[in-house]
Amino acid sequence: MKIVVGLGNPGDQYTQTRHNIGWMVLDRIADHAGWAGKGRTKDAASVAMGRLNGLDITLVKPLTFMNDSGIAVRKVLARNHAPLLDLLVVADDFALPFGKLRFREAGSHGGHNGLRSISDELETEKFSRLRVGIGDPLRNARDHVLSQFAPDERQRLDELLDAAADAVEAWARDGTNKAANAFNKFQLRPADEDRLASPGDVDGPPGPDGIRRTRTGWRRVRPAEEPE
Repeated sequence: MKIVVGLGNPGDQYTQTRHNIGWMVLDRIADHAGWAGKGRTKDAASVAMGRLNGLDITLVKPLTFMNDSGIAVRKVLARNHAPLLDLLVVADDFALPFGKLRFREAGSHGGHNGLRSISDELETEKFSRLRVGIGDPLRNARDHVLSQFAPDERQRLDELLDAAADAVEAWARDGTNKAANAFNKFQLRPADEDRLASPGDVDGPPGPDGIRRTRTGWRRVRPAEEPE
């Protein structure tokens, strides 16, 4: 069983903020797996588990707020008797440009309070993490991570979440090093003022059936993503 922890804060006011992109990635995986809305609350976290393309995966969203994320992670690992090798933490990183993905097998928390809490609770920094770039703060770092994405970022957020979800699956199947070789070089497309592609083309609008083609596959547009 692979355990994937997405970092974020509970509460509607944080749902679409940069600091919650770890939760957004797990929500996208749950969408792909058909687990949306099936999570249960236990061990101070929202937990969903099952098989995804032949892989046994547990998705964990700590409900302790970011600064105490390690409490939930420690409890989930203990309940599942899981080694650190089977743990991946998905977190935001403002040291990376928006849209960059970066796997690491271990390392410091880099000032990220969620990673700091996990390291403190587990008494080690030797766990894999997937950092998702949210862009360099132009103002106070705390204000930046708790802000929502800019319009040009929201335009590409769907593609980023799809790529991150695929990256997590690659980690679960092949391990951190191979996933890093495949996804650390991922490049998000530049922002466009207008989508000029036709329905059926990559990055074009959805067709009559609500399906839009992205670089990572065909995706159904959810109601919240419909153009105004």
